[in-house]
Amino acid sequence: MSTSKLLKIARQLTADERWDAIIPLSSTVAVDDFIATMRQLIFQPATDELNTAALLNEAVKQLTLLARDITPDSRTLAERFATDVASLRTLLRSDAYAIVERDPAAGSLGEVVSCYPGITAILHYRVAHALADLGLPLLPRIISERAHALTGIDIHPSATIGASFAIDHGTGIVVGATARIGHHVMLYQGVTLGAKRFEHDADGRLVDGPRHPIVEDYVTIYSNTSVLGRVRVGHHSVIGGNLWITSDVPPCSQVRQSKPIQHVGFIDGEGI
Repeated sequence: MSTSKLLKIARQLTADERWDAIIPLSSTVAVDDFIATMRQLIFQPATDELNTAALLNEAVKQLTLLARDITPDSRTLAERFATDVASLRTLLRSDAYAIVERDPAAGSLGEVVSCYPGITAILHYRVAHALADLGLPLLPRIISERAHALTGIDIHPSATIGASFAIDHGTGIVVGATARIGHHVMLYQGVTLGAKRFEHDADGRLVDGPRHPIVEDYVTIYSNTSVLGRVRVGHHSVIGGNLWITSDVPPCSQVRQSKPIQHVGFIDGEGI
């Protein structure tokens, strides 16, 4: 293609000045490297202080580079994040223990950390949530969406999740931005903690208010159940699979299909 044609196309591409979005240049490789460093800091057995300090310094450098296109204070923010790593480790190790304790197929902590998509998604979420709490925009979503792509588990970084959070299998789980999850909660694959409807202001714009469920401590929600709206699932409740929950559930409840589906008895697909 001639230079004149290239310049003509370039002129068209640069003509729109209304586009003001900030697009960070962080690659998925850089995000994965940062999370890999965090995985080492959180889950590897303790060695000596010098090695741990070197690993922590590497995480600070990686985060500084990831955030430099988003905020001019990326180094300061990365150093503030480093002071929270000890509390992150406590939370994430409680999550790994919870999965081992509640899944008989889990052979060891090492197997959970190395193989389970649930702990991968929770690691991404807790790191992203800590960054969101520090006021960093955009990068927390990039980190959480990376987990979504890797595991099929979609947890918004603004959601609040307590300690000892367990995910079994996990594919298809969705946790909305304003969801609040207590301690010792377990979710199975396909669970949605979503919004029932969206409020609008006088100008028709969406209102960013509480719209996702509150799940109290020691709750188990089985596969393919949707809990929608700002409803509360009371502590120590068990919610069965394939349910649609749109109202509060009292503490210590067991909710399941109230009417079994009648067996029709199809033969060779006839009548389907």
